[in-house]
Amino acid sequence: MQIAQALRQATRPFVSLEFFPPAEECHLPEFYKTVERLRSVDPLFLSVTYGAGGGKQQNTLDVTAELARRGFTVMAHLTCVGAEPQAISDFVGKLRRAGVHNVLALRGDAPRGASGWDWNAGHFHNARDLVHFLRSEHPDLGIAVAGYPAPHPDAATFASDRAYLADKLRAGADFVITQLFFDVREYESLVSSLRAAGLEAPVIPGILPIQSFDSLRRVLSLCGANIPGKLYLELEAAHNKGGVEAVREAGLRFAVRQIRQLLDCGAPGIHLYSLNKSEMCLRLVEEAGL
Repeated sequence: MQIAQALRQATRPFVSLEFFPPAEECHLPEFYKTVERLRSVDPLFLSVTYGAGGGKQQNTLDVTAELARRGFTVMAHLTCVGAEPQAISDFVGKLRRAGVHNVLALRGDAPRGASGWDWNAGHFHNARDLVHFLRSEHPDLGIAVAGYPAPHPDAATFASDRAYLADKLRAGADFVITQLFFDVREYESLVSSLRAAGLEAPVIPGILPIQSFDSLRRVLSLCGANIPGKLYLELEAAHNKGGVEAVREAGLRFAVRQIRQLLDCGAPGIHLYSLNKSEMCLRLVEEAGL
């Protein structure tokens, strides 16, 4: 099923889950146990990440195919950086034959070690180009795109980033999944800008509970998210009192509050960045009342 169809049919707030493929085949049995433990939350769909420059392409294909075989609606991440059209079509064809009919269309990061990467050198310059190609070559494919409640780190302004997201939807994307964020007002602003542009596509907020100060710093450096001062002080107080475990508890409590606020302001559901951790997701779903 296309996820866009499932979104139209959803009658209550839903949960979707993101996983990353294990790097080693020996870790796959435990990975699938984790996924099966989360079947109880009745996820609307699962998404599976894809390495920069296609580095985990085969892992993504194998994992999405197995999850589809197990009866889940699955979406594979698909990056276009450094890719040629035929390679993209070949990969999509393999996905379709495996029962996977949805992709998250992403530009992707520059390949590791490629200093001074020229984003305008290849066939696909950005995710909008990828969406346009996928929609023209595979008209019945389900296509999602990423949205940034705070601007993408490469964006010059809020306005230019919002306009670019609108362009991706006009190119043929069905819905948006946001990058992680910590201020619900940024999500509301993102949705309002799309509605003002005449675009009614669903916008699913992405939630990643804070696990530690180290992980928080790493995430902020990668995705350009902002952290409210009040939350930072709350985490700092927790760290001073109880270390990493206290920070994790404070992060989970904040995520629960954030989910409730998002549902109150009209979010259709919640996309959890699972970190391949079932216990964390189960607790969030239960305590947020999903």
